[in-house]
Amino acid sequence: MIKKAIQTLVSGKSLTMEEAAQVMEEIMEGQVTPAQFGAFVTALRLKGETVEEIAGMAQTMRAKAIRVKVAGPVIDVVGTGGDGRNTFNISTAAALVVAGAGLKVAKHGNRAASSGCGAADVLEALGVKIELTAEQVQRCIAEVGMGFMFAPAFHPAMKYAGPPRREIGIRTVFNILGPLTNPARAGNYLLGIADGSLVEKMALVLQSLGCNHALVVHGEDGLDEISLSGETRVCELKDGGINNYSLSPKDFGLPRASLDSLKGGTAAENATLLRSILSGTPGPQRDVVLMNAAAALLAGDKAKTVRQGMALAKEALDNGQALSRLEQLIKLSQSFA
Repeated sequence: MIKKAIQTLVSGKSLTMEEAAQVMEEIMEGQVTPAQFGAFVTALRLKGETVEEIAGMAQTMRAKAIRVKVAGPVIDVVGTGGDGRNTFNISTAAALVVAGAGLKVAKHGNRAASSGCGAADVLEALGVKIELTAEQVQRCIAEVGMGFMFAPAFHPAMKYAGPPRREIGIRTVFNILGPLTNPARAGNYLLGIADGSLVEKMALVLQSLGCNHALVVHGEDGLDEISLSGETRVCELKDGGINNYSLSPKDFGLPRASLDSLKGGTAAENATLLRSILSGTPGPQRDVVLMNAAAALLAGDKAKTVRQGMALAKEALDNGQALSRLEQLIKLSQSFA
């Protein structure tokens, strides 16, 4: 199938969802050579990935993932990465605030791809044990309100794609598949996109994968988060319909701040910063975390408006619940032998 797929893409035509799913099956079964893999993902990127192609590949990847069973609704707060802005781990901090506000979070992530510090790196630096089994993550979500699924542990069949991906060095469809393939099958999402051309496409992919409510966001400054420096494009999927709008800091009752004020560093530095934010230190770092947590609470149906989400997020920070979730997550994850 892979050879036929490459020919199709090179001629400028698109694959059906079924064909894309079949190619992904071959990749994940180790039946594709590195040269074929490189030709396929490059041709797909040059043509431009369609909703059907992304959804087909995501379906196969989801089917082959180790499943985490959860009771009730869960949200993932995640970005594609690759925005090149080297901000601190905003979505990881926001996820802890969301958990503190009483919404269960199934966070799916990896080590850094393009920045200095990914979600896995900062959680590990904070003392969270990241390589857990599905049952252990399940317990974290049930008992703490947040669990972290380290992508390589839950997508073992992706090992065949890893080395050629790193060698290619450009953004490919694989950079956007990770956030779509949550092993807990999260029905709610705050999904940040670094590539503005993919915002609506990703919402449509989530729709085809059966997602209930999602906010797909892209900062006009290029951030794969809701931005504090300007406008953020939002594509909201809710009740099967899609609505496009924009949000700015004033919609959250916050002043604008420069991107420079959100710069991150090493995993250890970011861990210190996250603790400081969760401990109540004011400033732009706290503000951007509150904004993203507020939007996630909206996407998770815990809040009806972003202003209501802001009130809940502030409360979770101010009453110590967000920090408490982190402490509980560290303790429980480390208790697993």
